[in-house]
Amino acid sequence: MLATARVLDVKKPCTRREAVHSTSGDDGTGREGEARWSGSSGRASMEGMDDREQTWRLQNETEAVWATAGSFVLGAAVGVLLLAGEPRPLTGSQSLAMPIAAVGGAVAASAFVVSTVRHHRGETTPMPRWQSAISSLSAIALTVVFAAIAAMGALLALQILAIGLQGLQLGAVGGGVLAGAVAAVGGRFAYGAGIGLRTADLAGILFGFLALGTLFAMSTAADPRWWEHNFSTLGGGAGAWAFNGTLVVAGLIIATVGSYVGRDLHRMLGDDALPRIAPIVVLWALTGAALAAIGLLPLERVPVAHNIVALGALALFVLAAVTTARVFPGSPRALVITTIGLIALVGVSVMLCFAIGLFGVTALEAIVIGLGMLWMLTLVRVLAVLAPSGSRPSTRRSLLSARLPRPGVSP
Repeated sequence: MLATARVLDVKKPCTRREAVHSTSGDDGTGREGEARWSGSSGRASMEGMDDREQTWRLQNETEAVWATAGSFVLGAAVGVLLLAGEPRPLTGSQSLAMPIAAVGGAVAASAFVVSTVRHHRGETTPMPRWQSAISSLSAIALTVVFAAIAAMGALLALQILAIGLQGLQLGAVGGGVLAGAVAAVGGRFAYGAGIGLRTADLAGILFGFLALGTLFAMSTAADPRWWEHNFSTLGGGAGAWAFNGTLVVAGLIIATVGSYVGRDLHRMLGDDALPRIAPIVVLWALTGAALAAIGLLPLERVPVAHNIVALGALALFVLAAVTTARVFPGSPRALVITTIGLIALVGVSVMLCFAIGLFGVTALEAIVIGLGMLWMLTLVRVLAVLAPSGSRPSTRRSLLSARLPRPGVSP
């Protein structure tokens, strides 16, 4: 159902690739468009479009610099207020870590909201109500995601600094400067994402956040020999919230990736393909929900439910991947090769783990997750090549209705 969401499309001048597509002939070969651009007027027009796009990109970079400066000032000011009093250590009880992470997350979320509203105001106007609602829900989910990324990145960075700077304590000013630095990095990243975020970017964000969260969970694990069991062991003990929270946010990211995949497929195939696209987005949403449920049902407390949900998440991921690949127009070689390689490598890894005992379950989990992320990254990069960059509002008043033109939108 999320398939046609026009989520955070970049409002930018027409690029060279879009210009050629927009002038292609009715037969779809593009020969007429190439002929039109072969003259001097065509070259001049394309140079003008390149200049406008360059100006647009430079303007966005300038805005991002100002956003970075503003985020630093805001983060430092709030940090000084929150950290008033006696100097505090970087990590541990009554430390700087949690307040700084909270400031960084709040500033990053605010930067994303400001950027999204500034650059995408009114873009959902031509959409039907259901499509506009989906777009808004995706934006809300991403706001939570960027807050979590900034906070988790801050916690991991402070954990590393505490090892290298043992005994260091900072007062309100020093802590405020550190909070400002965290806010500046998170604000810059989030503001740029608000300007324009592609499906491929989201897949990279998912991989990066899983790495950040897992590394932080490792560094704070109650059982230092957790790796002798499996990754789920990180979800137990005093620091369980780190790993379990990472899974919950990662599930939210996967569900959002699904909405972006559906959006790109709709741009390629149109409203007629909605019956085939909607199940894809639903499956990715269920996969994300199952991954979040793994974090909400820790192995330490509810082992049976945890294992059932974990197997369900794996099955849903495979089903979502297969269903998505089947809807693709044609069979992109990169995706086919990656799919075959993934199946083969997972099979070999399972055999080496259980039949030969070459490595443990933890290593197998890492291999399977890594291969799954590789497949997803290939999928979204192929989509980036094939899908038009322009938005495609649906002409359906509802997902269950026939294709009916709405006022102001041609069928």
